Amino acid sequence: MRLLRPLLTRRALLLTPTFLLACARPEQQTSAEIEIIDFNAAGAQTGAHRRKHIDRSLAEWRSRLTLTQFYSARQGSTDTPFTGTYYQLHAPGLFRCVCCQTALFHSRAKFDSDTGWPSFWQPVAPQNVRTRVDKTLPEERTEVLCALCDAHLGHVFPDGPAPTGLRYCINESALRFDPA
Repeated sequence: MRLLRPLLTRRALLLTPTFLLACARPEQQTSAEIEIIDFNAAGAQTGAHRRKHIDRSLAEWRSRLTLTQFYSARQGSTDTPFTGTYYQLHAPGLFRCVCCQTALFHSRAKFDSDTGWPSFWQPVAPQNVRTRVDKTLPEERTEVLCALCDAHLGHVFPDGPAPTGLRYCINESALRFDPA
């Protein structure tokens, strides 16, 4: 025990300045920059722009979104099929992220998948979405997220129509529709 006391004291003396410096320094928030393809209200591409990744607390997201939007986009929940209006909407326009307004899907890529969710065969720009492996169910799926704010959008499956053969099955509550 006698041997530990000097060791602990020496260790404490060596580590205390490092600890105090770390505590005194203001927390730095570094957000990666993401390249997003922007679109105007008419649905025309306006170019690529670099934006800071949006990183908010769950409390901030909860205050900005409805409960349904929050649970879907921020908590990864799934909308009940055939309960919204977007799955049967065929008007020209853009579907944007409900959290950050990034353009995600154009109505020209929308198709009726008979699943009860809005379905698209491709995103409006590949840079605007990202995917990751979802292992929450026994069957592995591919989750689709907004590239700018990481909102959960839905999943992509390899059973869609030509030309991509993909079906982006997206939660309506994670989208906002802007008519052309």
